[in-house]
Amino acid sequence: MTDHPAIAAGRVAVITGGASGIGLATARRLGAAGMRILLADIAAEQLAVAVVALRSEGIDVTALRTDVSNAGDVLALARAAEALGQVSLLMNNAGREGGGGILAGAAVWKQTLATNLMGAVYGVQAFLPPMQTAAWPCAIINTGSKQGVTLPPGDTAFNVSKAALKALTESLAHDLLATDGRITAHLLIPGFTYTGFTQRRGVAEKPDAAWSAEEVVDFMLPALARGDFYILCPDNDVTREMDLRRIAWAAGDILENRPALSRWHPDHADAFAAHMQGDS
Repeated sequence: MTDHPAIAAGRVAVITGGASGIGLATARRLGAAGMRILLADIAAEQLAVAVVALRSEGIDVTALRTDVSNAGDVLALARAAEALGQVSLLMNNAGREGGGGILAGAAVWKQTLATNLMGAVYGVQAFLPPMQTAAWPCAIINTGSKQGVTLPPGDTAFNVSKAALKALTESLAHDLLATDGRITAHLLIPGFTYTGFTQRRGVAEKPDAAWSAEEVVDFMLPALARGDFYILCPDNDVTREMDLRRIAWAAGDILENRPALSRWHPDHADAFAAHMQGDS
């Protein structure tokens, strides 16, 4: 497999939310490819454990505790990255679950948007200007969610944050057309993945339906190499065809003037089921 040109030995990859899950799995793969890794995470103890593990595998890794909801922390991360060498890859992967619906408290909304959306905004604003003046290929990967695409009822704060992140990343990719492909943007859209989030819900072992973080990275890297913008991951329960049908149905809410989120509307249950069976 030919890697994305931003993945190059000796160059620096910065990964937020890198102490566990998809971030750590990405660090392991990029480090094995010879990149210098700068891991950022708010969980200092978990970050230290990750560094020890990666160094035991011969990976050149540095860590900096970072709260991505704090613009000053992200600027400090960018300075630390430049001190390490030529930064060619930024993965805005740090995130948090929202934990509430529309009537969740202001603190829930503020924290969720500050991490999932503004953390990526701060990352792009801190790292993109040096990338624009660099002479080597670069990539920015933002970790989104299918919940930011189809908006299932329940965790509204999280859905809104990831929907906004999708819009941000799409706009970034368009703006980067001016670089003639030297800097690219990508939206990683994981399926059901067993990560620290899942473990904190009390799930001690990976469910059969879930992918591991390593499987997500195995899917992501060839997609990056192809230049894919939307890196839409399946899992062991939901196929790509199912995802595409669900996404097409969601878009049809506007095209056909159906009720919002009609996939879950009782009056449209039969029509949605027929759509998923390919009968519409």
